[in-house]
Amino acid sequence: MSYGAVVMPPSDSDQTAAPPPEQEATATTPQTDGTPAGPRVGVNSAVPTGRERRYPPPEQFRGPVVARRGQVERSTTDQRLLDTRSPSGFVHGDPWRVLRIQSEFVEGFGLLAELPRAVTVFGSARISVDDPIYAQGRRLGAALAEAGFAVITGGGPGTMEAVNRGAQEAGGLSVGLGIELPFEQRLNDWVDLGVSFRYFFVRKTMFVKYAEAFVILPGGVGTLDELFEALTLVQTGKVTRFPVVLIGSQYWSGLVEWLRSTVLPAGLIKESDLHILSITDDVDEAVRIIVQGTAGHAEPPRSEVAEP
Repeated sequence: MSYGAVVMPPSDSDQTAAPPPEQEATATTPQTDGTPAGPRVGVNSAVPTGRERRYPPPEQFRGPVVARRGQVERSTTDQRLLDTRSPSGFVHGDPWRVLRIQSEFVEGFGLLAELPRAVTVFGSARISVDDPIYAQGRRLGAALAEAGFAVITGGGPGTMEAVNRGAQEAGGLSVGLGIELPFEQRLNDWVDLGVSFRYFFVRKTMFVKYAEAFVILPGGVGTLDELFEALTLVQTGKVTRFPVVLIGSQYWSGLVEWLRSTVLPAGLIKESDLHILSITDDVDEAVRIIVQGTAGHAEPPRSEVAEP
């Protein structure tokens, strides 16, 4: 944005008396040596009342923004941009964050646009390699790959690693979408295509946009967040024909029973909302639910689909 003219009030010597009538239409601002500097920008040329002329306050235009009085800045945007000595604090401001958020969306869309049909799988990062859930996740990744799906996970350890590993070993495409966390966490070694995000909401968009179904294995707060986000999107019609499968009936049955016995009688959800969920302990059944629920979703490569 460029800066417009800055109008400063005249010196005291300019306010002592009104100019002759023939000069009122082109009031001038005296220089320090007393010589006129030409017409004053923005000054009302009407004849003033009283002994002193009243001038408007200093005014500055910054694109669509008007700044007056103490808000007027003494430098321009270009000056600050080209000044290598300028402070770097601007990179922590909200306008700069908007650009960074935009860049993350562009990076994610660009990376994942050519994905084949995919399923997003959620689960805990705290599952060890010798845990039965790890083995189940590995079987799930392989079964999805054999059914023609790429798998998308959070790219971390535990269940995410198991699913990525199973898909990669079965010859499928293994995708990991990482997130910046306060503690060290890298993409697991079984990710074929990965990207890390700063912002959770950008990452969540990628989980949904490029998947046709969600599978949720046992997990904690993050997994529950992703589960209920998926339920909300389906319930509100933001995504359609989107299977949501819970694997592990013993783990998930208490949550589903609470929804049925407490939330439903309170009138806070409908009976049909509970039908969004499918629960199973069998990996093959989970894949069948997904294949049946996404029948007809097949489409040409995304690069061949014209933008609306």
